Amino acid sequence: MLDIALLRKDLDFVKAQLARRGVSFDEARFQQLEEERKAVQVETEQLQASRNGIAKQIGQAKSKGEDASDLMKQAAEIPEKLKALEAKLSGIKESLESMLHGIPNLPHASVPDGADESQNVELKRWLPGSGYVDSSVGVEPLGFEPKDHVTLGEPLGLDFDCAIKLTGSRFSFMKGGIARLHRALAQYMLNTHTAEHGYTECYTPYIVNSSTLFGTGQLPKFKEDMFWVTKGGEGMDSDSEVAEQKEDLYLISTSEITLTGTVKNSIVAEADLPMRLTAHSPCFRSEAGSGGRDTRGIIRQHQFDKVEMVQIAHPEKSYEALEEMLGHAEKILQALALPYRVVQLCTGDMGFSSAKTYDLEVWIPSQNTFREISSVSNCEAFQARRLQARFKNSAGKNEFVHTLNGSGVAVGRALVAVMENYQTEKGEIEIPEVLRAFMGCEKLC
Repeated sequence: MLDIALLRKDLDFVKAQLARRGVSFDEARFQQLEEERKAVQVETEQLQASRNGIAKQIGQAKSKGEDASDLMKQAAEIPEKLKALEAKLSGIKESLESMLHGIPNLPHASVPDGADESQNVELKRWLPGSGYVDSSVGVEPLGFEPKDHVTLGEPLGLDFDCAIKLTGSRFSFMKGGIARLHRALAQYMLNTHTAEHGYTECYTPYIVNSSTLFGTGQLPKFKEDMFWVTKGGEGMDSDSEVAEQKEDLYLISTSEITLTGTVKNSIVAEADLPMRLTAHSPCFRSEAGSGGRDTRGIIRQHQFDKVEMVQIAHPEKSYEALEEMLGHAEKILQALALPYRVVQLCTGDMGFSSAKTYDLEVWIPSQNTFREISSVSNCEAFQARRLQARFKNSAGKNEFVHTLNGSGVAVGRALVAVMENYQTEKGEIEIPEVLRAFMGCEKLC
């Protein structure tokens, strides 16, 4: 959520930055609410001053033995008037907050302007055996017509028919070698982020309440992308604390929600920053508005796994943390020897809460293109303001932390990339060297 003080101080700046994202700001509505707020506050102050003045007059009248009944009658009417003004002011503030809830974060000055993904900017490209190369250098072909991961995976344990029978479309069922490879990828990612990158491994709930989703920016804007579990505690045991909260509950769409949510309504010690957290979890998304894209295979599913990285950082160091997290995600792809590129998202393609985002896109041979496998973002204080996540700075004042998140990386898409890039002409899948200790074999066949 944006700082309302910034809108009051420099509305033209906010409007200009939102325009870079293709978002128009309802200035007339904002100014109307602000005028109403100021008027109510002025009236409240005048009534409070009148109350104090009348109280003083009553005291003087009584000390002189004069009749103060009229003054006392006036004084008795003021509390109700103040109560009505307080309720009116509360309604105005709710309307202002409701406006803010639907406004995305402002883009960092370094983010390129653009309307959509076609105007994202490739920053670097990495190829196995070559390292970083110019963006004009293509990925070396396999030397034979590549099969897609569905054709490769079905004989090896990737069973979509079973998933459809159990649940429906856009789910997968894995068994045997494919299931082990999927697990090995997640385990390798967790081991790397904890042992080499300094993250604390977490196990989080897969169900989260609506206030946490609001804090991280999924609600109210992306409600239709979420899967409801219960509404207002319905269906919960009557003794359950969750039921008593009467909050809607949802399946998480990413463990960014729960990892970032750990600092909700908290004041953390400055010495504890940065906090580095990671978790492997399933993610659940309705894919509302996806328009039937990627219906074949496991590129875009209602349930998928991801290893998430989150940092809770000092505001002065969050952009250093962003570059660090990008490097952490790159390390995974480099260790797996998968061709990839890093793209900076333009203003029109960034997520709602992000101030700056990098996407990592991995090469998919059957599609002859790069596909997103990780997104690393700095949300600055946008989520922290909604979560009321703060730290006490060196001056002793409470200040909002900055929150960052990134996939480290999406497990299902990593599985697709490994299957397709490590396939042989016979339809076998060679195991990346870093995964062989987890797998206990050198190829799936």
